[in-house]
Amino acid sequence: MAWTRRYDEAEPQRVNKWLGQSGVCSRREAEGFIERGLVSIDGEVVRDTGRKILPGQTLTLADGDAPPLSVVLHKPMGIVSAQPEQGQVPAVRLLTRAALVGESPSIPDRDTRLAPLGRLDMDSRGLLLLSEDGVLAKAIIGPESDLEKEYLVTVTGRITPEKVARLCHGLSMDGRQLKPVKVSVVQGQELRFILKEGRNRQIRRMCELVGLHVMDLVRIRIGPLRLGDLPEGRWRALGEAERAALIAG
Repeated sequence: MAWTRRYDEAEPQRVNKWLGQSGVCSRREAEGFIERGLVSIDGEVVRDTGRKILPGQTLTLADGDAPPLSVVLHKPMGIVSAQPEQGQVPAVRLLTRAALVGESPSIPDRDTRLAPLGRLDMDSRGLLLLSEDGVLAKAIIGPESDLEKEYLVTVTGRITPEKVARLCHGLSMDGRQLKPVKVSVVQGQELRFILKEGRNRQIRRMCELVGLHVMDLVRIRIGPLRLGDLPEGRWRALGEAERAALIAG
């Protein structure tokens, strides 16, 4: 059912902010609704995500189709996240009915375009989100995203408090200072990394800079979404509540 309400505040306000304050959706979701042409003011479809609504105007949010399919995959080593080179296997090939855990509104086929929302390199494994949902992509990998990504990393080399401190605060890469990273020793040669940026092979390169070598790297969390007990090589559909939590940040 469409949502309609008259705007009676004294000052103009951005549509996405007002929808968020009204409890209809998050600001990011509102931007997605605008991009999909689902928002209108006094009968005129809103095309600009920065549009403001004026006192006395009436906004209507139309019913839309369900969000595009998004899936959670436990990516094994040896599988590439996105575009494969010759002889490589892309992650989308694993999204078969036989590998599905639970239910899904659809099963991806060769015509389904699912992009990785935060890549894992071929030598890494763990939580991989694949989606064609632009709102979700903006929340996870957009320039304003503040979501944490958590990894368990097994290394060789001597782990010292000084090296851990450097990993947290003291490294530059490609001529730029890295954002602060949370690094702690789990046990033995296993480290926990929590970071908010994802530069190319960042954790592996960080470890090399302090004399450590990564033997195993598994991503276990993106924001509030956890890998949990999803078996390696299996996938499931992302739930509506999980999507909302990721978008809310």
